[in-house]
Amino acid sequence: MRLQAFGIGLIAAGTVALTSILGAAPARADDNPIVIGAAIALSGPIAPYDEGPYKAMQVAIDEVNAKGGVLGRPLKLISSDTKSDIAYGATAAQDVIDKGATLVVVTCDYDYGSAAANVANSKNLIAFSTCAGDPKFGPAGIGPNAFTMATGSPGQAALMAEFAFKQGWKKAYILRDTSTAFEASFAETFKKRWTALAGADNFLGEDTFGGEDPQIATQITRIKALASPPDFIVLCSYPPAGSSAMRQVRAAGLNQPLLGSEDWDGDFWIEAIPGLTGLYFDTYASVFGTDPRPEMQAFLKKFNAKFSNRPITSHAVTGYSVIEAWTRAVQKAGSLDADKVRAALETFKDEPLLAGPTTFTPDVHINYKRDMIVIEVKDGKSGNSMGVFRAQEVPQ
Repeated sequence: MRLQAFGIGLIAAGTVALTSILGAAPARADDNPIVIGAAIALSGPIAPYDEGPYKAMQVAIDEVNAKGGVLGRPLKLISSDTKSDIAYGATAAQDVIDKGATLVVVTCDYDYGSAAANVANSKNLIAFSTCAGDPKFGPAGIGPNAFTMATGSPGQAALMAEFAFKQGWKKAYILRDTSTAFEASFAETFKKRWTALAGADNFLGEDTFGGEDPQIATQITRIKALASPPDFIVLCSYPPAGSSAMRQVRAAGLNQPLLGSEDWDGDFWIEAIPGLTGLYFDTYASVFGTDPRPEMQAFLKKFNAKFSNRPITSHAVTGYSVIEAWTRAVQKAGSLDADKVRAALETFKDEPLLAGPTTFTPDVHINYKRDMIVIEVKDGKSGNSMGVFRAQEVPQ
């Protein structure tokens, strides 16, 4: 869901086709293609979260095209770079729409993707975020045509609270970045689930910080002044701001386990905290070759075969599933009409996708209970699998 600026060059949007009639001849890219427009961050600090999903869409599109396309037509993937600038999202969306996009795919975050989604929704086009995890991404926060392939922040937070409880840890403290809605909803749900599991007395408090390079000496002082130290700290943030905060926490001698979300996926940020140990986060898959699930191993093998490298983060899984979901809905609708495609998506009930069983209703276009892998960072390396889990209860 978020990221650190680090010059990622994404593949220029190429022509790729897609369809879904099994046994049909491969669709040709010049046969009146259906255009999918990605209004996403191809540069800047959010690019690491959009790079994998963008490339994974190409993997899925290749597969569908090889089977004959959708409604007898191939898909063509185009893009417009938001430059990780919230204000530029609307411009990027309009750009791909002007070039004929039927589906608009937007950034893996509510704050960074909602402007583009609003434009698509206003044009009565489906707007699909690869992995915006805040519950506002959908009918309530954007409009009826907005969907996200994410496992939402409440589901992730509940999963991590249950994981911590199973470890025998008792006293929790939250340190939260104020810059995005995802961190706020994650923190809120974690607190609810933790107090239900461990009791209100074992939630020691919450503090906040903000800024691209936060100085959190005051917050650290308050943690050290607690009557009893926390057994673990939930760091609701993301690189680079969160990396700075994490480095200061460790430098201050706070060596308790740290818990986080999918925001800590990958290892593009890890050199900022040399020798880091004791961070645990949940995410879609392990890109480090440690995922026990055959379907994830098979997907990562296909991704690597096409791009000669693994994804930066496992958010790639959600990009692949956006194409899975949308093409199935178009096939079911027998049409590209957004009203018909939306109605088809809203019939999904535990639809089997790579990202996990997916359900959409007219009121809810996000999922909360799916399997996610918990990854441990140890001795400066990410990727140790702690197992695959699913939230048992997600507070509302």
